[in-house]
Amino acid sequence: MSILKPAPLTQAAFAAFGDVIEMAGHDPITINQGYAQRFNDLAGVDVSMEGGTTNVSLFLGQPRQRPIAITLMERHPLGSQAFIPLQDRPWLVLVCTDVHDASSYRAFSASGRQGVNYARNVWHHPLLVNDADSRFLIVDRKGPGRNLEEVWLEGDSALRLAD
Repeated sequence: MSILKPAPLTQAAFAAFGDVIEMAGHDPITINQGYAQRFNDLAGVDVSMEGGTTNVSLFLGQPRQRPIAITLMERHPLGSQAFIPLQDRPWLVLVCTDVHDASSYRAFSASGRQGVNYARNVWHHPLLVNDADSRFLIVDRKGPGRNLEEVWLEGDSALRLAD
């Protein structure tokens, strides 16, 4: 069984898988008579394939038993999927380029001020949180077509996240 140690989430490290959604590194525009700053173009939302439309939802995540066994990966071939934390709580991101090649897996530790936008067709693990009742805003695709593929990892293919 391979053990993955999460690295800090950065745009450079995550670029092959999608976007890191954060204010850092972006120039704001002052709005609302100077009482707010707006940070534009933080992620490329990609949902229009096969007539899809934008879906905005809320997730309430629960932590998994430690050590975290990685037994399922998923991807969305018809659209991107953004996870934006609504609390300042660190959380985990797990992606890969080939579900059957343990060396292609990358684990990241995201701050509670960082979201991710998984690009269309990127293999990722379902939401991984450290704290009970962790809230996330999700922006993804709804509409016709099959937009979910899952692969279950068993036996020697199973992975584990380091604590």
